[in-house]
Amino acid sequence: MAIVKLRSGESQDQLLRRFRKKVIKSGLLGTVRNKRWFVSRLELRRIEKKKAARRIQRRQYTRDYDRR
Repeated sequence: MAIVKLRSGESQDQLLRRFRKKVIKSGLLGTVRNKRWFVSRLELRRIEKKKAARRIQRRQYTRDYDRR
């Protein structure tokens, strides 16, 4: 949970900006988005495999591109 306290001489806009940064850094929004719907373990494994395959493919593409 992201908590920020108003500092002396700090405006509401600055406080809100600090809060947003803290929420983004904590990864809270990503967690909320992921838990929005139920996803079975099998489906999670499939998603992770797809992500890994894309990551590997991207790395190979950049290596091939660098060799040219």
